[in-house]
Amino acid sequence: MAQPSGSEGKQVSYEGVHYETVGEEYFKKRSLRRYAGVGSLWALGVGAVISGHFSGWNFGIGVGGFGGLLVAAVIIGIMYVGLCYCLAEMAPALPHTGAAYSFARSAMGPWGGFVTGLAENIEYVVTPAVITFFVGAYLGGIFGTGSEFEPVWWIIAYAVFLALNLLGVELSFKVSVIVTLLALLVLVIFWVSAIPQFDFQRWALNIGVDDTGAMIELPEGGGPFLPVGIYGILAAMPFAVWLFLAIEQLPLAAEESHDPKKDMPRGILLGILTLCISATLITFLNSGIGIVREVTSVDPITNLEVTTRITGAFALGSSGEPLLDGFRAIYGGTAANLLALLAVIGLIASLHTIIYAKGRQIYSLSRAGYIPRVLSLTHGTHQVPHVALIVGAVVGFALMLVVRWWKGADAGTVIGGTLLNMAVFGATISYAFQAISFMLLRKNLPNINRPYRSPLGNLGAVVTLVIAVVTLVMQLQDPVYRTGVYGAAIWYAIGILYFALIGRHKLVYSPEEAFAVSERQKSLGHA
Repeated sequence: MAQPSGSEGKQVSYEGVHYETVGEEYFKKRSLRRYAGVGSLWALGVGAVISGHFSGWNFGIGVGGFGGLLVAAVIIGIMYVGLCYCLAEMAPALPHTGAAYSFARSAMGPWGGFVTGLAENIEYVVTPAVITFFVGAYLGGIFGTGSEFEPVWWIIAYAVFLALNLLGVELSFKVSVIVTLLALLVLVIFWVSAIPQFDFQRWALNIGVDDTGAMIELPEGGGPFLPVGIYGILAAMPFAVWLFLAIEQLPLAAEESHDPKKDMPRGILLGILTLCISATLITFLNSGIGIVREVTSVDPITNLEVTTRITGAFALGSSGEPLLDGFRAIYGGTAANLLALLAVIGLIASLHTIIYAKGRQIYSLSRAGYIPRVLSLTHGTHQVPHVALIVGAVVGFALMLVVRWWKGADAGTVIGGTLLNMAVFGATISYAFQAISFMLLRKNLPNINRPYRSPLGNLGAVVTLVIAVVTLVMQLQDPVYRTGVYGAAIWYAIGILYFALIGRHKLVYSPEEAFAVSERQKSLGHA
């Protein structure tokens, strides 16, 4: 691996940052093990996303009605297809574990790499927290535990899947394949069971609006396809992201893949095809059956608790466990709880794979010195970034406790939605930068080896960029979840301040940095 000339520990300045040369011992303490093939990569991508088909997407119905959510899902699906074609070209051309940061680093320099990597960092630290919240919601619903017990479920979920990721990449990928296949099996069982119960007009369209513009339940269904108009589509877009969010983590496995130049494009494109099919089926079938929920509120006049029965898509729009509600509507309470216990597999599939991605994402930024280097140390026996995995889990769990304390233990939908919007905020920023990186790499580094070329070209990147920006803007329009975006923005600001004052003076020539510097010098005619 090329390094700046000079002895170990020497500072070399380039592109407004300072590199410190390090010896081979530095990288030996940060080594990874190759294991993954196409099947493992497919499972890593689909498994990371699949929890979004069990919970989270349905909040879009609560702001845009079924029609708003459906159109939003189509738009977001187009964004992800464009993004995946960009990744399918960039990942084998730059096969480093840095992924989004690595692409942006080669395209836009160290500052571009850091702001992209930081956005992805927000996504990968917060997303396991969101999934853990939904795991707690499902298990609480199955076992009848109260809201005060939620943190216990969170601790158990984090502990189990952190441990599995700490025991080596072989076990991580094997578990990913198994739980992803089981999660898809559970979804197939639900789809087949829901088809005889499906009534689109009666249940999916049981939402209207009152004189104030607020959405209300229509007892007989037959409501408008877009109860709140075009605005409902735009408002639902951040939630529709949950149907696809994290497929982009696949390039993080580049340095643990046997043949990333060949297998990475196949894994990415097979993954997005699988998710498009599943997203279509779950949005229609989960919304179009006779779900029944009871919600408790306080009467503002009598100050007494009132329990209200709500049904169909109107009920689904505020559910923390939509698939469990669907199973209950089809099979009744006892059988549904048994099936829902299996449904938790979908959530743990994503929790397991996102914890994997979080560890590699923190590891890559740390190995290159963008954040403290200690975070990139790998375990001597298992060769996994154990420090990054543990620290990331602690930060995510602490964030959950803070939001719970701030919003209140009973504000489940708000807690889940707040965390979800934080994750989506980071993700959409990283998508925009990755689309820009794709176009800049084609323009400025046209001669690098590209084992796969996207048939969508720059058009796919432009579409991805536009939709990502619109989604980002719409996150700021919902006053309930806007605070989550503000929290992520503060995270972003602190990270940028750290890099400006400290990080940019402590960079290391990791593989992606060496590639970026040498190729950018060639493009400028310096080599």
